[in-house]
Amino acid sequence: MAGMVDHGGHAARSVWRVDTIMHARESPQALQLDRTHLEPLRLQGSINFLFLALVVTAVALVPAPWRLLLMLAATGGSLFLGETAARHANQFTYAPISEVAILFLGIFLTMIPALEFLDQHGASLGVNTPARFFWVTGAFSSFLDNAPTYVTFFEAARAQTNLALGGTMVAGVPDLWLKAISLGAVFMGANSYIGNGPNFMVKAVAEEAGIKMPSFFGYMVYSGFILMPLFVGITLLVF
Repeated sequence: MAGMVDHGGHAARSVWRVDTIMHARESPQALQLDRTHLEPLRLQGSINFLFLALVVTAVALVPAPWRLLLMLAATGGSLFLGETAARHANQFTYAPISEVAILFLGIFLTMIPALEFLDQHGASLGVNTPARFFWVTGAFSSFLDNAPTYVTFFEAARAQTNLALGGTMVAGVPDLWLKAISLGAVFMGANSYIGNGPNFMVKAVAEEAGIKMPSFFGYMVYSGFILMPLFVGITLLVF
């Protein structure tokens, strides 16, 4: 439609530019290997789809403590019935998941005072518009886990609903405020390695395989180059 911003096209062009720059940095030997070392696409370890489905089912439908028991059973089944050769070919180790677990344990322990402060004083911080909720929630979610950040700003929004001017209410919060909090918490988790567990997991797995990854702030330069224009566009179009 005329007048609308093509955010999808912008993201695709940004990714294409980054890929083009990185491809130009490849050595001639690596480029030659890409052209000559061709292998057919194959799938190994397909039984793990069953165990993955069990984990998803456990998280979605099974109450505690049976949920944990089912997830442990799925893990054990994958270890005993999965293809050892596939794990060896992928150079699988427990180092990346251990590193991520320790990091996020530290984050969860140290974020409690900050979230308690926000829970008690969030209503007095002047965050009282959809755009402010989007950016402030996103700023915290960039370095803390998105779920507790979402809950904290949801409570901060509910504590000041007397400032809301009309609009549909959802769970005691203006719907546009809730959209802003949700989008900020989820989208801006991609801003840094520690904004989401999978971000750091990919970094740890890649480094375990000997692939050089951007530094902490180097990654934020990449993510900001691609994501910040999208966040500005969301602010202008939605909030």
